[in-house]
Amino acid sequence: MKISTMLSYSGGFQAAAREVAEMEKAGLDLVWVAEAYGFDSPSLMGYLAALTTRVEIGAAILPIYTRTPTLIAMTAAGIDALSDGRFHLGLGASGPQVIEGFHGVPYTNPLGRTREIVEICRSVWRRDAPVVHQGKNFTLPLPADQGTGLGKPLKIIAHPVRSQIPVWIASLGEKNVELTAEIADGWIPILFIPERARDVWGAPLDAGAAKRDPALGELMITAGGLLAIGEGEEITKLRELQRSMVALYVGGMGAKGKNFYNELAIRYGYEKEAEVIQDLYLAGNKRDAEAAVPEEFLELTTLCGPKSYVAERVAAFRASGVTHLQVHPLPQAGQSAASLIADVKEML
Repeated sequence: MKISTMLSYSGGFQAAAREVAEMEKAGLDLVWVAEAYGFDSPSLMGYLAALTTRVEIGAAILPIYTRTPTLIAMTAAGIDALSDGRFHLGLGASGPQVIEGFHGVPYTNPLGRTREIVEICRSVWRRDAPVVHQGKNFTLPLPADQGTGLGKPLKIIAHPVRSQIPVWIASLGEKNVELTAEIADGWIPILFIPERARDVWGAPLDAGAAKRDPALGELMITAGGLLAIGEGEEITKLRELQRSMVALYVGGMGAKGKNFYNELAIRYGYEKEAEVIQDLYLAGNKRDAEAAVPEEFLELTTLCGPKSYVAERVAAFRASGVTHLQVHPLPQAGQSAASLIADVKEML
């Protein structure tokens, strides 16, 4: 199992990037860079590529509605070249509130778009022929009756460092997880409870795996949570820092009946709690919504406690099929993010 982390740059990107360089020395294998509706992630990933030498750099995620498929492929190939073949392309649908609200693009057919984008990206990277694609969502070149009629099949001018860049998909719904298991190199779930993952996602993962090209190899999975190692109640209480995030996702990331994370909490067995959290959050009672998040949910989605306890949590994630343990280090006195990475590295 490898170690990954999500870049947190609320305190300044340059400082966060320097910290990644220190974690790289301690054994960090992969750093993910989010985009959401903040800064664009390719700019940040290019900076990281220049500052590091070994750690792999992943987009988590590039939304599938905000760029053309060929631009996604070009961007991935560019960062892969800058990093000497260390890039991972993470794709995801995001949600209607961001895509339609911030980007003004219809949130339609996420499954079909994802499949076609992956196909087009891999065609661009192979560079074995000009890119031609006939699909429900994308047609390359554009048909004459939809434009000037001057479009022609093209290859990417540059020669990608790799013809096969790892593609990860962030997915939660059953059909999307099935698609991920069929066509992706890796899977990015969220709020992952290792002990219950099989019950929630086992059937779609198996269905997708049955259609999977053996050449893709085994599906990689990245999952984990807040990481704090030490003795005493103050360490286990650090999992409380996840409470606001869980409330935001389960309660506020989407409208009533259109919240993927709320549906996930229900599938985990927290049906009543998910309803209460959402009702409170959407009514503007964020603190009450946070208080309604079950303690058990926080414990099962984090790694906070004595070293022996954290080792048990690491083992649980490994047993569930996680290949890249996703950690968010919370260093205490005498510790650093890099030292926590080194501690977990010893547990693998």
